[in-house]
Amino acid sequence: MNPIPRLPRLTELAPASGCGCKLPSQQLEIILSQVQPSASGGLLLGWENRDDAAVYRFSSDRLLLSTADFMSPPVDDPYDFGRIAATNAISDIYAMGGEPMLALGILVWPSNQLTPEMGAEVLNGAREVCDDEGVALAGGHSVEGPQPLFGLSVNGWVAPEHLRTNSTAREGDWLYLTKPLGIGVLTAALRRQTLQSGDLFTLLQLTTQSNKAGAQFAREEYVHSMTDVTGFGLLGHLLEMCRASGTGADLYLDALPQAKGLDPYLFSMIVPDQTYRNWNAVEAQVRGMQSMEFLLLCDPQTSGGLLLSVHAQATDTFETKARELNQPVWRIGRMKSKPGVDILPRFNGA
Repeated sequence: MNPIPRLPRLTELAPASGCGCKLPSQQLEIILSQVQPSASGGLLLGWENRDDAAVYRFSSDRLLLSTADFMSPPVDDPYDFGRIAATNAISDIYAMGGEPMLALGILVWPSNQLTPEMGAEVLNGAREVCDDEGVALAGGHSVEGPQPLFGLSVNGWVAPEHLRTNSTAREGDWLYLTKPLGIGVLTAALRRQTLQSGDLFTLLQLTTQSNKAGAQFAREEYVHSMTDVTGFGLLGHLLEMCRASGTGADLYLDALPQAKGLDPYLFSMIVPDQTYRNWNAVEAQVRGMQSMEFLLLCDPQTSGGLLLSVHAQATDTFETKARELNQPVWRIGRMKSKPGVDILPRFNGA
């Protein structure tokens, strides 16, 4: 009697986990620099500033937001893979201040290695998240491929006055983050099969936590700019905001939130390879980095938190609003006029 062959773990089939599978930012810059943006009259924002979604003027009081985001598996359970990928894709709409409404699935599946039932579980996980977020999952496209990939194309709406981009941060704004850092470290530990069960719970909790608070924050004039933190790490996405808005930033090391349970993995240098790639991409624009802090600052986040810039005089109001929404926030830095990012050891509270 022939033994039943063992199915590979999802993360075994992918060279990188979750949003860590992004194309290196330097290569992306080369590609996009050689492609002319669309000249359509209704298109207000494309890829020029690396915003989270494209913006198209639908009418005088409505803007259409459109995004596509898919990833390799950050976890081995197909249902959880679908949940995480859907949460991550929908976040792009919230990061622009919008309300998501319609999604299409994008599935690449190695059918010679994984069962169709596992593919169905990926879609069922995504459907659960879409149902919770009030998004219609209406179909999509699937192809055969050497590794599993899944995500969504998502459309949403936003009123023009509520649109938030990464190009409107102002000098003096305070920077806030809505999820702790270290998701990439946890996924690296899972890939190496060293992740503890309690830390797996933390990983799933963080990666499936909705960023829907972004749609509410965008209704407040004191929230000037938003983006979400994913595969390029906190420094990569902050520098995109700085370049787009013509500013720089200070980051305070002692104010940065860290996911529970990271220290043993960091001590053992269990980190994604993409962390080093992210650091190489931003090193020339960062001052004051000491020792190994880049392991968190450049950690590729899968379904990470929102990064917001808030008017200097509205921090108390903003934090009160966050509590009303039951949304944790951490004040981590401040925008300034000098380009680049300075890493400072302590938050002085000024």
